[in-house]
Amino acid sequence: MLPVGPVRSILILQTKYIGDLILASALAKNLQIAYPGARVVFLCEARFGSFLTAHGIASETVTFRRGSARGTILQRGLELWRVIRNLRRFGFDMTIDLTDSRTSHFIAMVVNAKTRVGYYPSEHPLRRFERQSINVQAKPFGYGERHFLYRYLSPLEALGVDLRVKAPSIQPLPLETARALALLDNSGLRRKAFMVVHAGASFPGRRWLPERFAAAIDTISTETGLSVVLVGGPDEAEANDQIMAMVSTPVVNLVGALSLETLLALLQEARMFLGNESGPMHMAAATGTPVVGLFGLTNPIRWGPVGAPSISMRPSMPCDCVGGDLCHRTDPSKACCVWRVEVASVVDAVRELLSRTEVALNSTV
Repeated sequence: MLPVGPVRSILILQTKYIGDLILASALAKNLQIAYPGARVVFLCEARFGSFLTAHGIASETVTFRRGSARGTILQRGLELWRVIRNLRRFGFDMTIDLTDSRTSHFIAMVVNAKTRVGYYPSEHPLRRFERQSINVQAKPFGYGERHFLYRYLSPLEALGVDLRVKAPSIQPLPLETARALALLDNSGLRRKAFMVVHAGASFPGRRWLPERFAAAIDTISTETGLSVVLVGGPDEAEANDQIMAMVSTPVVNLVGALSLETLLALLQEARMFLGNESGPMHMAAATGTPVVGLFGLTNPIRWGPVGAPSISMRPSMPCDCVGGDLCHRTDPSKACCVWRVEVASVVDAVRELLSRTEVALNSTV
């Protein structure tokens, strides 16, 4: 069932993390082209709402609080009721369920738009008493591709919408660029003369070891003359403090000091990004900054950076377990395979990517 009549409002259910939202921004841009004037509204976590609207990815957002969504039964129920009440006020013509969870299935059913796009088959097979109310079936991965970008673009193929925007591309706000440049000036750094390093991730097993980051930073900085800026959230300070204690070259530590909007602007001014598979990695790629991404059990074929020159580093598989009891070998978010990536191979990747992108840099600076 393809849309009949005007499409004035579209709800995208994407309740995952900033990296998923960056990839989903390409879907939103295509929908804005295909349905000019339509409101594209995201359901997302509260801390990401302003980022989406400020950069034109969403016309508006309806947000939820992840803490409440993971709280007691009463807290979860109240949060779900609040979200559904806010969503139903829009009278959506279309819903696109990128989250593909039992909760998102329920929300899409209750919102009850005329056109309801979801994945078939779902990643979460329905129980006997459950039903998924979609009437447009999207392939798990569209256009014959395997990267998660094409999971989030697959609804376009199902709707018969032309694929015009094939990768995320997000430009910083002028005010945030001014803030980023002021930070660089205060730190004695020049644009395109520094490397951003993100050592954080959601689980210790996904974080390359601090001592290896420190060794790579020292070698790269000494060889190339690039300055180094550490970034990350407030909850990632411990790993960055360890790096700061081990490096012998000066490093600017901005961990916990940047909003997402300013981080995006800083990433665009960088010569290169080096870091774990993470939201900042996808943000860097979306600004066009070259990326060296560090991967463990997660396959970069599915989750590697897109939209910018990049090299994804991953140890040979199957992995010889190095994490002991910390590892859950079948869960990419809880496996320590990235610990096996060697410093020398990362430094080589940085050298190669710097060389590969030098001509493009000289044409823009």
